Amino acid sequence: MSSKAEYDCIVIGAGVQGSFTAYQLAKKNRKTLLLEQFVLPHSRGSSHGQTRIIRKAYEQDFYTHMMEECYELWAQLEREAGVKLYRQTGLLVMGPENSQSYQLFKNTLQRNKVPTVVLTSDNFNQHIPHVNLAMGDGALVDITAGVLYADRALKTVQGQFQKLGGAIRDKEVVTDIKPGPVVTVSTSAGVYRAKSVVITAGAWANKLLAHTGLQLPLEVVKINVCYWKEKVPGSYNVKQRFPCFLLTEGEESKEHIYGLPSNEYPGLVKICYHMGSETDPDQRDKQTDRSDIDILQRYVARCLPGLIPEPAVVESCMYTLTPDRHFVLDCHPNYSNIVIGAGFSGHGFKFGPIIGKLLCELSLGEVPSCDLSPFRVKRFQGKTKSAL
Repeated sequence: MSSKAEYDCIVIGAGVQGSFTAYQLAKKNRKTLLLEQFVLPHSRGSSHGQTRIIRKAYEQDFYTHMMEECYELWAQLEREAGVKLYRQTGLLVMGPENSQSYQLFKNTLQRNKVPTVVLTSDNFNQHIPHVNLAMGDGALVDITAGVLYADRALKTVQGQFQKLGGAIRDKEVVTDIKPGPVVTVSTSAGVYRAKSVVITAGAWANKLLAHTGLQLPLEVVKINVCYWKEKVPGSYNVKQRFPCFLLTEGEESKEHIYGLPSNEYPGLVKICYHMGSETDPDQRDKQTDRSDIDILQRYVARCLPGLIPEPAVVESCMYTLTPDRHFVLDCHPNYSNIVIGAGFSGHGFKFGPIIGKLLCELSLGEVPSCDLSPFRVKRFQGKTKSAL
């Protein structure tokens, strides 16, 4: 392609954040191009798979506040597209009663008046069968939480973007980004120009930011996504009202362990360790560390007696982690028309609609509708590097 195609905005990376950003821009009648290096749909990044947890339960108020609006935006997309994207199951939060993390979850839910049920060791098993609550652990349920149908959500938002006139070009690897009043983006298939560019490239964020002279302190890890077989089919089924769950810390681990009811694979429950081993996103299949699976096997054997403590299916996903595990939502420090959405740290999918809205606002030079101070690049002072 010899001519340079002109756009109002180019979004690089068609995962959940990039797709929602492109959709929001198209809603504002901006001529928008969404670029993706792989053929869509694909499972090489962080937005694939059938399910994710959606919740208001967080240790920080600002996430709970963002999720208030986010639930409304998910519901709006469901109505627009006539598609069901969310199933309410509740989220069971467990952890040592007196630990800082468990107390932060509990306090944030209560302070923000999120509908919550606090369980006791006496009534726990009446409400939650087939789970052993550890001695000294507290338990509560975020009633509003549930399961997001991730693959369906991604396909839906991309479809809505295209209905609004947006262009998606997949199988195009970005080879160069030239900053300027008009940004030039070169790919394996052509050259495009736009007034603004949004980089939502997940594990490949720093690879792209290198073209702009910036490197963020991002760590890419590969997660083993494990599914565990029910001994008695249906025991942990979403139809039996089994909730999603999150263990803040436990005998096996200081990191979160989380799970979703059996749904996507009949008779299999998705339970994962909220951490992995460092990997190169282009070589991730060489990463074969199973230490997280060992931790999960011990946990399943101890606390989920109705499951066979050996994963039946293991898939993979990548997290791109910031040092504080909070997102990056900001303009480039040197180029205000290059916007960065990165470091979603394994908990960003549920925020897709509101992150898309915020990145859209930043790219249009509008005042963001949320306080972005927790997500600014400047918090990494001394940790960012010049890539030039």
